[in-house]
Amino acid sequence: MPEEKDSPSGFKVVDRRPFSPEGKPREAAREEEQKPASRPAAPSSTPSEAEQEPISEDYSPEGAAGFETLVSYLSTTAMFQLGLLPGPAGERIPTDLPNARRTVDLLEVLQEKTQGNLTPDEARLLDDILYELRLSFVEMEKRLHQKKQ
Repeated sequence: MPEEKDSPSGFKVVDRRPFSPEGKPREAAREEEQKPASRPAAPSSTPSEAEQEPISEDYSPEGAAGFETLVSYLSTTAMFQLGLLPGPAGERIPTDLPNARRTVDLLEVLQEKTQGNLTPDEARLLDDILYELRLSFVEMEKRLHQKKQ
């Protein structure tokens, strides 16, 4: 097997194992060990730091992946699926009850699996959101049923 190979797809395959198939140390591996670790150059197609859009001041990496964010994400998804929120351009999103039910079910699984491990505020947040989503689901189901009759 060659050490380096250029494929027609443009991908380069490099064998970085420190030993050859015969079990002998490779010269390239020794050279890599002696080199200080350096950051690879960024591809030229990406914008420079000055050209990139600044990160919103509201974004905080520490709290971005918290429990409240997960619950908010799932509840917002369910509201879109129920047709309660407009799309990004203000357009009406059609109701998707089967997927809305699945999203509410995911929140119920989350509630079941985290029971006893949530703070009182987190538990209340999840209870309130599930209550509102269940009511909205039943209401949308009734509306769609009435339209079909």
